[in-house]
Amino acid sequence: MSCPRYTIEATEPSPLTLTKRARFFLEELLAAGGEGITTVDYPGVRVGDAIHKLRKAGVVIETKYERHSGEFEGSHGRYVLRSKINQLPIEQDAQ
Repeated sequence: MSCPRYTIEATEPSPLTLTKRARFFLEELLAAGGEGITTVDYPGVRVGDAIHKLRKAGVVIETKYERHSGEFEGSHGRYVLRSKINQLPIEQDAQ
């Protein structure tokens, strides 16, 4: 199966090696644009773990804290992608 591959645009682009979950959230961040994503949108999923893995890979992600009300009043993070990411051509698996 072929998987999308990405690079971070910098002085010298370097390919990212990501887990499926981290790749999923990178794609969600790309689709969300400047609005970003929040843990509230993904109940039961460890969003913070995927964000941590992306940051470890060199992806710059801003965290904005937002208040929320309800039974469990508090705050949550909104993650906004700040790195310029380029998708590489998908390589077909050798058969």
